[in-house]
Amino acid sequence: MSLEKFLNQAVSSWMCEEGPDSDIVLSSRIRLARNLNDYSFPTMFSNEEAAEIVANVEKNLENEAFHQFGQIESLKVNELQPLQKRVLVEKHLISPYLAEDSNYPAVLLSEQEDISIMINEEDHIRIQCLFPGLQLKKALNRANQIDDLMEQQLDYAYNEKLGYLTSCPTNVGTGLRASVMMHLPGLVLTQQINRIIPAINQLGLVVRGIYGEGSEALGNIFQISNQITLGKSEDDIIEDLYSVVQQIISQERSAREALVKTSHIQLEDRVYRSYGVLTNSRILESKEAAKCLSDVRLGIDLGFFSHISRNILNELMILTQPGFLQQYAGGPLRPDERDIRRATLIRERLKLEENQNSKEEN
Repeated sequence: MSLEKFLNQAVSSWMCEEGPDSDIVLSSRIRLARNLNDYSFPTMFSNEEAAEIVANVEKNLENEAFHQFGQIESLKVNELQPLQKRVLVEKHLISPYLAEDSNYPAVLLSEQEDISIMINEEDHIRIQCLFPGLQLKKALNRANQIDDLMEQQLDYAYNEKLGYLTSCPTNVGTGLRASVMMHLPGLVLTQQINRIIPAINQLGLVVRGIYGEGSEALGNIFQISNQITLGKSEDDIIEDLYSVVQQIISQERSAREALVKTSHIQLEDRVYRSYGVLTNSRILESKEAAKCLSDVRLGIDLGFFSHISRNILNELMILTQPGFLQQYAGGPLRPDERDIRRATLIRERLKLEENQNSKEEN
């Protein structure tokens, strides 16, 4: 395993697997925030403390029990080039904050890229586990296994009354942030999303774009997560989020059925026009690419296409981000150069997929 593998492969291994409700739920993520006793929190710690924390966390990997999670590699984020950091952010393996604003940042990554342990982010340790589809409980169990192993050797900052202590008060308590990434074109096209988002917020959950806080919902992809970490158990947080997500899935399916019934030809026209744009354009801006990829993915889910897999669209959503495009080009590109490369890459990748499937059918 090498840094090159993390940078060159757009789709993480776990993303190639199908999970429950994979047509609508792209992924489930659990993140646990933890801090160590006897060290200042990251907003106040010294370089010496930051370096010690990285060394202490890395030492955990020597525990044989960690072998059950496969090979795990440690990367010092400060030693990476800006473009390399951007690619890891685009793959959701590290946060923008760890990439740009942290002191002595590091990350431990599993070979499958389903486990990412960020060190010296907003908190000393952030354990992240990712699963395909709607698998919050499974992701929580995995995160708790890692957390238990680390706690055997590390002295966590914990208060009997408050729970785990964190840099931001909104994470105090369980330190748990559970998120689900959903593709909701039906609710967007029927404009129901404008009514649903405020209702979700009133339930103590938050809706964000594809790259978290402050990001846009490109390609009709929304991230829904819990806001409350104090006063509820981990199981209750997961149950509440799971219940809301199930309702959204049901509403998204109803919206898709209604669109097919009332506007079938318009929907089909939209999907095939988008496919035409993706397979013929010579210049493609990121927003247009994301919109067209979302349309085609919806077309696959509705049975309009049989020769393209959902996975290739997952791959293209990441592969056409600015960081990846420049990584493949071997250096910085102007925005207009990125648009040309994006169009070329999508065209060639879809053609390759078409040819491969034609051979298999013959």
